[in-house]
Amino acid sequence: MALPIGFIGLGALGAPMACNLLAQGFPLTVHNRHRDRELPLAAAGARRAATPAAAAQGAAVLVLCLSDDAAVAAVLLGEGGESAVAALAGLAPGALVVDVSTIAPQTSRAMAAALAARGVAYLDAPVTGGTEGARAGTLSVLVGGAVADLERARPLLEAVGRTITAIGPVGAGQEAKAVNQVLVAGCYAAVAEALALGQRLGLPMEEVRQALLGGAAGSWALEHRGGSMLRSEFPLGFRLRLHRKDLAIALGAAAAAGLELPVARQVAVMEDDLIAAGHGDEDVSALARWFSAGSR
Repeated sequence: MALPIGFIGLGALGAPMACNLLAQGFPLTVHNRHRDRELPLAAAGARRAATPAAAAQGAAVLVLCLSDDAAVAAVLLGEGGESAVAALAGLAPGALVVDVSTIAPQTSRAMAAALAARGVAYLDAPVTGGTEGARAGTLSVLVGGAVADLERARPLLEAVGRTITAIGPVGAGQEAKAVNQVLVAGCYAAVAEALALGQRLGLPMEEVRQALLGGAAGSWALEHRGGSMLRSEFPLGFRLRLHRKDLAIALGAAAAAGLELPVARQVAVMEDDLIAAGHGDEDVSALARWFSAGSR
């Protein structure tokens, strides 16, 4: 029988992931801070929970898809480390938390330690693939934690992702996600910069883009975001302000390892400029705006 699942966090990634779990027949209880986001899942057959603790109660696996470290700590442990309405209050010994949020590795390790003291296991399992991958169930899942816990979670992870990779102990999944976000930063910024050059030179850039896709410069960003960058359209796949948060995690990890990341640091500056100009809730591809007059 499918494991009963609690799911907390029904944002741009969480809602389609929860829909895919429901479609695969998992008994699902959902909770979101803004309760109206639970309604489409409830209409499809999910049970609503008024608090994180209620979402966790009776769940063999609790999935978290939250925006940042503070949200994960508050939902799991509550204000001041413990709360009657926090998820920890509803989790039974033997339950498993699968955290698909992108947070700092040290936060994942702290959450794992707090849960272990109550007999609850934890996987950090951040995902890549954006909203398109979340809707299609083709995300790549980067897992940190015990292999036995991963095997317990595998059926539900396979409902939301195409590739599930065991990276190492708790925190390793978040470290791998940091690597991913550095790559995203460089790829998107390079595409935006190259397209800006071609436009300034007066080239027929859609034709140029199509020609470059088949060569060494071809990339996911050029194929799936280059055209919309040329049209100054930025369909939401992943919010720029959240990517900036992730870059801060990557830059912190690099500093701790004694490594300088000059490209990521420059993209962070660009993103700070765009966030200050009010573009933080646009897609990361809005980096193309940085090259427009008046965006800095």
